[in-house]
Amino acid sequence: MLKTRIKRQADQGERARKRLAEIEASIISLNDEDLLDLADIFKTQAGTPLVETAAAEMQRRNIRL
Repeated sequence: MLKTRIKRQADQGERARKRLAEIEASIISLNDEDLLDLADIFKTQAGTPLVETAAAEMQRRNIRL
């Protein structure tokens, strides 16, 4: 039973990592205007992974709100 729980938790962790990678890829694929819109929508929620990913991509592209 313990092995089953450990395997299930590992599977959940792997699915979460894959999902996060998909979200990051989606943010990276946004055009500049859409990326700025996303950053503007979530600007009041500083420190969240979504905001941090968008901010990093904006910095990489050298664009600002």
